[in-house]
Formats: sequence, structure tokens, C-alpha cells
Amino acid sequence: MRLLVTGGAGYIGSHMVHVLVAAGHHVVVIDDLSAGHREAVSPKATLVQADVRDRDAVGRALREHAVDAVLHFASRIQVGESVTNPRRYYRDNLVAAVDLLDTVLDAGVRHFILSSTAAVYGDPIRTPIDEAHPTQPVNPYGATKLAVERMLADYERAYGLSWAAPRYFNASGAAPSLGLGERHEPETHLIPLVVGAALGKRPPLTVFGTDYPTPDGTCVRDYVHVLDLADAHLLALEHLRAGRPGGAFNLGSGSGHSVREVIAAVEKRTGKTVPVTFGARRAGDPAVLVASSARAERELGWKKTRSSLEHIVDDAVAFEMAAGA
Repeated sequence: MRLLVTGGAGYIGSHMVHVLVAAGHHVVVIDDLSAGHREAVSPKATLVQADVRDRDAVGRALREHAVDAVLHFASRIQVGESVTNPRRYYRDNLVAAVDLLDTVLDAGVRHFILSSTAAVYGDPIRTPIDEAHPTQPVNPYGATKLAVERMLADYERAYGLSWAAPRYFNASGAAPSLGLGERHEPETHLIPLVVGAALGKRPPLTVFGTDYPTPDGTCVRDYVHVLDLADAHLLALEHLRAGRPGGAFNLGSGSGHSVREVIAAVEKRTGKTVPVTFGARRAGDPAVLVASSARAERELGWKKTRSSLEHIVDDAVAFEMAAGA
């Protein structure tokens, strides 16, 4: 297939591009490099430095490369920032998606994969969370992703655009052999913050809240390896191309780990004590988010081969140690 990946120089997008290239696909990356890294893009992919709202640049790439499908990863992702600066999220996640989808439809592309999130669910009323769970996001990040999903459903009915929205829980891990891992600036994801603190590359870890209704009082999250996520996106695309129904697919390991458990796993792997300070809860953080990935496993044939906490931490530590070498 001939594919366009937005945000393909970012964390998840760059892993996705490498998986697509390895599977023999022709890949074009659209990324403005405001958060991504040029060197993270596979040398076998074509990089176009542009904003997804640049309809001329995106449309030209779609036509010149005869693109069959778009995988959309370009997005703002910080939950806390979305609460304090929501207009940035409505502009960069929602308005940008409207512009991108107009360009996609005008170019005649009929398959679209949206990188979505478990944040669409808000505070869970049951766990594990399946796709039938009510969607009541508690922060603008989740609200903007849900709005794009609803737009895609409307576009499918009106224009025949087939789509899938993998909703993943906590993307994590790395591909050390490819030199790929988490390099957000600022970094807000727990595992690289814990690893960096353990290795002395980051300040002491701040644990936000120790009074949640969980076994040890800290938030519980479902961590899924970034390469398992990439595999699922490719399976979802093949699913759409075969004419099968899309929609939302939850992607998670199916088991949750608390902040304290992640700290313990990193300490075990590195042999170092993680320096920790404790703070108040962050606005918009649910206590527990754990996925049911039954639909993805059943309909896409997705298998989680790297998503144990041990595997994720091993890869994250290996990436950070190589980056500091």
C-alpha cells in the first residue's frame, strides 16, 4: 500500500513508520517537526515537513504518491496542559483534523486510521473497559479525540470514508535496536520519567496523588508496548481494506499497574533507587484505566507479544542507556 502518516517523526508515529516500511509499504510522512525528530523517520520513508493544516502540501503529497490510506498521529497529547490551555487542544487536535479530512476526501482517499485514546472514556464505571463503555471524557484532550471519532462516523455515513480509531491506553516502551523511544519535550509520560530519575538524567519523580481508591493509593494504568500498538494499526488498516467494519478498537495489555509498581519495576531493572516526591492529584486524572482488547483480538487478530511491564521497562531502560552513551 501507499500510505501517508501524519506525525510520523513523533514517538508512536516513528515506530509506526518503521513497522510499515518493514512490511513493504511505501510511506510518506507529514510532520512539522515541532515535537518530532527528523532522525526518527525511517530513511526508507519520504518526509514532507509541513503542518497537517497546510492543505496544499498535504494534498500534493496525497496526489503525487497516489496514497491509499492515511494514518493520523499528529496531535497534542498532554492531559494536564489540555485542562489549563484547552483552546490549544481544540485548535491542534480538532480543527486540524477537520482541515486534514477535507484534504483527504478531496484527494479521493477512502481509508483513515485515527490515533485515539482511552481518555475518551473519562472516569470508568466498570473495568476492564470495552468499546461499549460510556464515553464521558473528563479533560479536553479526551474530548477532542472523541469529537474527531464522531466526525469520522459522520463522514463514513455521508462520504463512504472507512475508518478505525485504535483507542490505546498508555503507550510505552521503545525499540532500542532502531534508536527509537520516548523523547517528548517536556516529557509527561510516567515510564521515561521514572527511568530518567533512576539513571540520574531527570529530576526526582513527582507522584501525583497517593489517595486514589486503588490498592496502594496511586493511579493504575494499562501499559501497552508501542510496537504492539503499531502492529494493531497495521492490522486495522488491512481490516478496512478488506471491506470489514471499523470504528473504535481498544488496545491495552488487559492488566493495570500502579505508579508504585512501575517504580518498583524500574528499580529492579536498573538496580537503582528512584528518587520520589509526592504531590497533589492532577486535574483530569481518573484513578484506574484498564482495557478490554477483546474486540481487537477477535476481529483484527491482534496479539500482544511485548506488553508485559517487564518487557516495556527493559526496552525503555535500554533506550535511555543507549541515548546517554
